[in-house]
Amino acid sequence: MDAHPMALGPSCAPAVVLIVEDEMMLRMRAVDMVEDAGYTPIEALDADEAVAILESRSDIALMCTDIQMPGSMDGLGFAHAVHARWPSIKIIVVSGQLSPPRGDLPPCSRFFGKPLEAGLAPRAGWLRPA
Repeated sequence: MDAHPMALGPSCAPAVVLIVEDEMMLRMRAVDMVEDAGYTPIEALDADEAVAILESRSDIALMCTDIQMPGSMDGLGFAHAVHARWPSIKIIVVSGQLSPPRGDLPPCSRFFGKPLEAGLAPRAGWLRPA
């Protein structure tokens, strides 16, 4: 794992990761993994809450969303909506029950099955400094 997480902007703050997960225990685990990797987690329970967060912040570097969740859209539809509106945000789609074909994912996104392993984003190479 990289000892120097990617910093955004002149503040040298760690990259911000939006975690969209309706199951409390899974969300808490993801938050712990993000913090342990040196990044700043932001939590949302569903796509509607996540959109409100994305509309209010400009520092989200990565979003991790579950496929199956309540609300106005599932995680796969949400991932496409985020890619269309915020194309610079990297996207990880996760599920413990579904495995979508690669063609169903937004461009430049990744799918991982649950349970997630620590160090996922750094291993994917997305948040390492250039």
